[in-house]
Amino acid sequence: MAQTTESDLKQVVLYDGSFGPPQIRQIAEATAADYSNYRLLREAAAELEVKSEHSPASNVRLGVCHYLLGRYHKAIEVLRQGDGGALAQFYLAKACFACGRYDAALQSYTAAETAGYAKDECALGKAEVRRYAGDPTAALATLDSLSGAVEQTAEYLAQRAATVAALGSNPNEVVALYERAVEADPDHPSALFGLALENDRRGNDNTALKLYEHATNRFPSHVGMLLNLGLLYEDREQYERAAQCYQRVLDIYPDNARAALFIRDTEAATDQYYDEDAQKKRDRMGQMLSIPVTDFELSVRSRNCLQKMGIMTLGDLCRSTEQELLASKNFGETSLVEIREMLTGKGLRLGQFAHEREAPELLESEELTADEQATLAQSITELGLSVRARKCMIRLGINTVGDLLRRTGDDLLECKNFGVTSLNEVREKLALHGLKLRGE
Repeated sequence: MAQTTESDLKQVVLYDGSFGPPQIRQIAEATAADYSNYRLLREAAAELEVKSEHSPASNVRLGVCHYLLGRYHKAIEVLRQGDGGALAQFYLAKACFACGRYDAALQSYTAAETAGYAKDECALGKAEVRRYAGDPTAALATLDSLSGAVEQTAEYLAQRAATVAALGSNPNEVVALYERAVEADPDHPSALFGLALENDRRGNDNTALKLYEHATNRFPSHVGMLLNLGLLYEDREQYERAAQCYQRVLDIYPDNARAALFIRDTEAATDQYYDEDAQKKRDRMGQMLSIPVTDFELSVRSRNCLQKMGIMTLGDLCRSTEQELLASKNFGETSLVEIREMLTGKGLRLGQFAHEREAPELLESEELTADEQATLAQSITELGLSVRARKCMIRLGINTVGDLLRRTGDDLLECKNFGVTSLNEVREKLALHGLKLRGE
């Protein structure tokens, strides 16, 4: 397809005119072809959002853009203020499904069909909702009710493959259906993800990697797809690529615990190797983070709020979360959008370095005896933990017994492959020294 320029994409989003499946497809294909268009879409949506007047039609346009950006909760909020037409109800259903609101999604798909949206597409949407809601039998019945050309579409074949897999039926049939789906549409995200997952489960890492990479070019990208691709990159020690996958998840879900944990893992793994170029990048980053926020053209309200919060540099901003900023008096969504855009221009984001904030000391050093201080300074390896527990310590950056005592049991359970058995092991090892995890 022809390259989509900034003016082309903003024309579709910002200006009155036709806005339906063809225009939405144009936006989706543009972001898939060039990731920089994702930024253009985000900027266009921000411009549309701050317009003083919103009509029901413009709310539909804005709501669909939020959906394409992966802002599902925001999409629901805005689409409910739309015109209630077929397009609004269809994307409201998709956004509700993405947020796990399955009953609401089914109702919106029914409303979309009643308002005139393509009957087969609504039925396929309902089948997906029913499968995720834990009723693959009902999902299969919905698929069986369809006939004709729809049965040869990538969406139908992908949905049928996923439903057959959920029913625990023939694995070979599942793979065959996914392969047919990819043949029907080589760019279909659900088909690519499903086929990648099947190859991943069978240990076909190279095939899975290529399929995941292709699938993640589509927007909005499936969170599980980005996490799985990141893990495959980690297995190949391609930590920067892995971090990019996790960062894409955090751009949409800043509070996603798994992505936040995994991205810390990649940073820890990268730090194990000395790389001169990487060191130069870190030095440049350090210089950038020391730039005062007063050097940027921010509104008076934003400047005053940041000053009151003691946020003086870009580094201070990146160690602050959106929730912390919004908790400040007189700091609203407009200021948040302004600061997000300013940071994005520097390749930064709010909360990016929140994990670097120093944890409070459990006790003042002068309150500890020499023996107690020696115990806290001991390497974590001195506890004699199992391999699984030790790997969790590495992922969490826990090097000493003192580091461990700053963590709660819930903190440890957030670590990949660390369960209750490992947690009880840690508790038992600490108890031998008369110690406990934080809060216990």
